[in-house]
Amino acid sequence: MTSEVWMGYLVHHTDDVTVIQSPFVMEGVRVFGADSDATTLAVAVILHRMQHEAVTSVGVPDGIDAETVSLACSVTAEVGDNEKEPAWDLLLSDEATLIFARQGAEVELTSMDVEVEVDGEFHAALEDAWMRELSTTHVSQGAYVSKSQYEEGARSRLMLEGQDGSSGIVWPPRFSDAVAGSTPEQRRLVPRGSVHSWTTLSAAGAPSEFALRAPLLGGISTVLLDLEDGPKGVFLLVDDEDAELEIGLSMELVLRRIYAQEGFIRYGLKARTMHS
Repeated sequence: MTSEVWMGYLVHHTDDVTVIQSPFVMEGVRVFGADSDATTLAVAVILHRMQHEAVTSVGVPDGIDAETVSLACSVTAEVGDNEKEPAWDLLLSDEATLIFARQGAEVELTSMDVEVEVDGEFHAALEDAWMRELSTTHVSQGAYVSKSQYEEGARSRLMLEGQDGSSGIVWPPRFSDAVAGSTPEQRRLVPRGSVHSWTTLSAAGAPSEFALRAPLLGGISTVLLDLEDGPKGVFLLVDDEDAELEIGLSMELVLRRIYAQEGFIRYGLKARTMHS
């Protein structure tokens, strides 16, 4: 069995089972980070397994966004009772823990010893902000992105999928480049880059999509990354880590919750330092 930090989470890996946990603990109980949930853990654990072998089909339980898992990992997500038996199952556990197991494997829950203590009042305030943001009555006063618009571009955002252009790789893909009946080749970019520049907006200056959480987080920070494959991209920083930014700092892109609107969560890639 091997243990490591992967995309900001704790991972124990065997041939047939991978256990992934949040590193955060409140009063002895593991809890999700500020922008994490069961879906972000699910994507991380599948991508971890994909380092070692191909994964094509996954059983996804209630409590995990199957569509996001499918898009972010390029797998078939089998939901509920289905005649097709997936090769792998996602199993929800208590205390911000998820198990990814080969079909028929014996599962033994592993607890990891890394614990990052979370302030109880801060955690409760963030959870309350997310709940209010998820309310169907919550309406953004800024940019509005409908569910259909979100889903239309979700694949390229969640998979960091770009396309070949005349001057190099383009991300995100552009419909205008598909001309004369030709379709540019799509490719998944390496989710790593270095800091070109960054900006931190105060809580008062943050977009209204983040109005409920920005005051708790001390504002919203974004980085402009030079991606390893060539393109540049602007990404939010993960909410539950304090990065000391500098030009040239290496960062990785991980799936996290971005914001909620109309009763569902918009997921996307956020940047975190690669040293931990």
